[in-house]
Amino acid sequence: MNLPKKIPIFPLSNFIIFPKATVPLNIFEPRYIDMVNDSLKSNKLIGMIQPRKSKKIENQMPDLHNIGCLGKIISFKETEDKRFLIELRGIIRFKIGKELETKKKYREYEINFDNYLEDLKDNKEDLKFSDLKIIFKDLKLFFEKRGFIINWKALEKQSLDEIINALVMASPFTLEEKQILLETENLNIRSNKISEILKTYSLDNYNNTTIQ
Repeated sequence: MNLPKKIPIFPLSNFIIFPKATVPLNIFEPRYIDMVNDSLKSNKLIGMIQPRKSKKIENQMPDLHNIGCLGKIISFKETEDKRFLIELRGIIRFKIGKELETKKKYREYEINFDNYLEDLKDNKEDLKFSDLKIIFKDLKLFFEKRGFIINWKALEKQSLDEIINALVMASPFTLEEKQILLETENLNIRSNKISEILKTYSLDNYNNTTIQ
C-alpha cells in the first residue's frame, strides 16, 4: 500500500491498537468527527497514539508517545445524533515526527514507518502455535482470574501475530505495559515480553471467580 507521509492523529487515552487487529470506536467529539469525515473523503487512514501521562497544562495539547499505529477505517455508520461508529483495522506502526501547523481542529503529524515495514507482511516469524502453549496457558489463566472470557478455539484459526496482538489488546495489562509491547521490534520479542509481564503478576492474588 502507499503509505502517507502525514496523517491525522487521534491521541486517545486508555486505548492502543495493534497491527492486524480490528476494534470498534464511538466517535463523538466534534473535532474527531471532522477528522473521520476528512479521512473518509481521502485514504480512510487515522493514526492512533497514546498521550503521555503528565500534568495537564491548561490550553496545551498533551505530549504523545513516540510510537503509534496507523489504522484504516474498514466500516462506518453515522448515527442520528451525528456520531460515527467505526471499525478500525491496525495496519502498521509509526514513529511521529514534526507536528504540522494546521487550521484543522485535530492534530496532524509527519510520520515515519521505516522501522516497522515488517508489519505489512504476512507473518514469517520462526514461531509455531505449539511454541506459545506455555505463554498462552499462563495468559489464559490470567484472563480467567480477572473475569475475562476469550474464545480460544476461534483464536487458533488466526495467524500468530493476529492472535498475540488481539490478546494483548484485550488483556488486563496496564496501558504502560501495552505500550511497551506495541514498541517491541517483532513477534518473537513481543511473545517473550508477554511472558516477562505475566511473571510480574501473582495470579493467585485475585479474588475474581475463575471462569470454567
